Amino acid sequence: MATDVAEQPGTPASGSGDTGTEAPDAAESILGMRERIDEIDNALIALWQERASLSQRVGATRLASGGTRLVLSREREIVDRFRSALGADGTQLALLILRAGRGPL
Repeated sequence: MATDVAEQPGTPASGSGDTGTEAPDAAESILGMRERIDEIDNALIALWQERASLSQRVGATRLASGGTRLVLSREREIVDRFRSALGADGTQLALLILRAGRGPL
């Protein structure tokens, strides 16, 4: 369900042009960095979707061959890898990624 949001006078239509600064050089720099952030976000979304699809196929193949729904040692390995690289946030990210691929426990 889409929700219409009334734009405030003087604000950009997309909201992405509001840099929070009046300084032109800083605003230009911020917009450039945001453009790169958007590119990274798009890549992350595509990779997330690809990973989830592959993980679902692994699970379906495992179940079809008489295997278990989950391999907990593999999930622990993934959580540990993310925690090691990213700290506590890595644990949360790994759990979200695993859920996207296998569904909720």
